[in-house]
Amino acid sequence: MIDQVKASGRLMAESVARLLARTGAHPNHVTIAAMLLNAGVGVIIALGHVQLGGVLVLVVALIDTLDGALARVTQKSSTFGAFLDSTLDRYSEGFILLGLLFHLSAGGDRLGVALCFVVLLGSLMVSYTRARAEGLGMKCEVGVAPRPERVAILSIGLIVGWTMPALAILAVLTHLTALQRILHVLKLGKNE
Repeated sequence: MIDQVKASGRLMAESVARLLARTGAHPNHVTIAAMLLNAGVGVIIALGHVQLGGVLVLVVALIDTLDGALARVTQKSSTFGAFLDSTLDRYSEGFILLGLLFHLSAGGDRLGVALCFVVLLGSLMVSYTRARAEGLGMKCEVGVAPRPERVAILSIGLIVGWTMPALAILAVLTHLTALQRILHVLKLGKNE
C-alpha cells in the first residue's frame, strides 16, 4: 500500500516536473527555492500563524519533491544535486523548527522549546546515521520516521492545533529511528 502511494506520488511529481522542464528550470534551482520557501514558512510560524504554517509546510514539501522528479525527467541527475538536496533539507527542517521555537518561546513555553530542540537533534541524527552508514558503503534507509513522515506529523499537528503532541511524538520517533539505524549498521557490520 505504501509503495503504491509512493509510486503514484512519483508519477504525479514527474508529470508536474515535465511542465516545469519547459520553463528551463534546473533541479538545483527547485532545491534552493524549496529551502527558501521553508525559511519563509519558519518566519510565518514564528509570527504566530501556526495553522497557516502547517498548511504551508505540506505545500512546500510537495514542491520539494519536484527537484528529484525534474532531475529524472530532464536527465540532469547528479551527485552534487543529491548532496545539495539532502543538505538543504536539513536547513529546511531547521528553519521550520526554529520558527516554532521562536513562537513557543514568545509564549514562555519552556517544554515546547525543549521539545523543538530534541526533535531537531533527532532529525539531524536520523539523517546523519544514514549518511554515515552510506559513507561506509552500507544501505541504511530503515526506521519509523524518515523525513516525509516527520513532515506529515509536524504539519498535521500544527494544522489541527496539536503542536505539543506532534513534537512529543517526533521527539520519540526521531531518536527511535536513529537507534534503528544504529542497530541496522551494527547488524550489517557483524555480517562482514
